[in-house]
Amino acid sequence: MECVVGYSLYIDLIQSLIEGKETLRSGMMKEVARVEAAIAAARDGKACALVSSGDPGIYAMAGLVFETCQLKNIPLLPPGRTAAGPKGTPPLSVEVIPGIPALCAGAALLGAPLAHDFAVVSLSDLLTPWAVIAQRLEAAARADFVIVIYNPKSRKRTWQLEAARRIIQDYRDPATPVGVVTGAMRPNQEVRIVPLAALNEAHVDMQTTLFVGSRSSSRYLDFLFTPRGYSGKYEIR
Repeated sequence: MECVVGYSLYIDLIQSLIEGKETLRSGMMKEVARVEAAIAAARDGKACALVSSGDPGIYAMAGLVFETCQLKNIPLLPPGRTAAGPKGTPPLSVEVIPGIPALCAGAALLGAPLAHDFAVVSLSDLLTPWAVIAQRLEAAARADFVIVIYNPKSRKRTWQLEAARRIIQDYRDPATPVGVVTGAMRPNQEVRIVPLAALNEAHVDMQTTLFVGSRSSSRYLDFLFTPRGYSGKYEIR
């Protein structure tokens, strides 16, 4: 790997792994610029890594890479494939390397909240209209999914979380347990379980992932889990 492109915080987190590599970094809201920089480096013949937190395909940069290449009509090759012939623009070889998304890291710290069906919704309305987000939240709550919430609150987006809580509470008991995980697997890690009615009192920021239990989810001691249904079918003593 010759070149590493990423959000400044993520570059800092992996600095010890990329000593001696060319690095291209930028701040928040510069996702398009980072993707274009990575594509440009790759088209110059450099082996380039575009880093994300968690998994690059979940609310991260992989989707924007494919979208950008499609819009620019850049030919791509899956890993391990070779081009059939030198026609036109040389294709780029693209590999998406899976990571551990926040929903998996946070769920592991809580116990097993995702052991049955769940839905994932981001509260960021920077790219998705709030009306669409609200519809998705209502559908997930009505269908009794465990709901994982990404991007619940930022310094500028402060009202969306309370709006989401009210939508969900129309279909859930106010005592429904909610896992609140901040900085999962990082030095600032915090793990709490609060009732849905008190969610607005919990400390929540952009590093927080929320796990809103379904009607069958249960808190046991300091753990949150969602039964799969075994005790209803088998005798467990």
